[in-house]
Amino acid sequence: MTDRYASFLPAEYRTETQPTSTTWKWRDIEVHVARAGTGDAPVRVLAIHGAGGHSGALWPFAALAATRGADVLFPDMPLYGRTVVADPGRVRYQDWVDMLSDLVIAERQHDSRPLVLFGASMGGMLAYEVAARTGEVADVVATCLLDPLDPAARSAAARYSVLGGPAPTLLKIGASMLGRVRVPVRWLMDIDKMSLDPELSRTCATDPLGGGVSVPLGFLSSFMSFRHTRPEDYSGPKVTLVHPAEDRWTPPELSIRFLNRIAGEKTLVLLEGCGHFPIEEPGLSQLAATMEDIARTHGWSR
Repeated sequence: MTDRYASFLPAEYRTETQPTSTTWKWRDIEVHVARAGTGDAPVRVLAIHGAGGHSGALWPFAALAATRGADVLFPDMPLYGRTVVADPGRVRYQDWVDMLSDLVIAERQHDSRPLVLFGASMGGMLAYEVAARTGEVADVVATCLLDPLDPAARSAAARYSVLGGPAPTLLKIGASMLGRVRVPVRWLMDIDKMSLDPELSRTCATDPLGGGVSVPLGFLSSFMSFRHTRPEDYSGPKVTLVHPAEDRWTPPELSIRFLNRIAGEKTLVLLEGCGHFPIEEPGLSQLAATMEDIARTHGWSR
């Protein structure tokens, strides 16, 4: 599966580094965590996927960090990847936030090395939120900062933009009666715009571990109505937004609008030529260089 996604990257960014599969028990969920790296790496990276991905789909990016000397861990969020959930109909967005927060705290308890969170797509807001809540994160890097409370952001994410405005109300009504009913995520979110490469978009949308999964209406409702930490109240580490400049799914201006409201240090890097799934040049090289610059501030050298 990782090789399938790696084939879309430029040849110079492909690596044979494969993850080690581990399991972390959280409540009644067996969380699959892909790992790579060594115990002597000066910095660690925890990657977070979004609604159309999983650790295998985005592993080519994680592998790049590992080959450059970072210690990488990449969990599959409940409902996705190889994470085993006893009761899928009960999973809500709050569970994602709580699980990641507990994972960060657990990792930091036995490893004091700086931990950088890298959030892709919907994972960007998760990285931001977990950093704000735990106080255990050294840096936040996000390809997207899509606030579900922003009607324009909801319209961009939804398959049918007209649903963006009333989505929280409609989903709340539906979830009150059918919250456990699972529907294909691609029915409601425009995963066809995942990439500028139509074949990669199709791969993501039909992946049974990623964009092809079904999620409870209650999960979608909980995401659309979730109140993340107000950016004006944010007191976490520096936030670096590495937004694909040619993103046809979630336009950069939506994320930039949220970034500009964040209290404290922040940086914007627009990845030139990249779609939502950033595989194009020169943006991919810009992303790698940005991650290396951040790693250097935490003792990494190359």
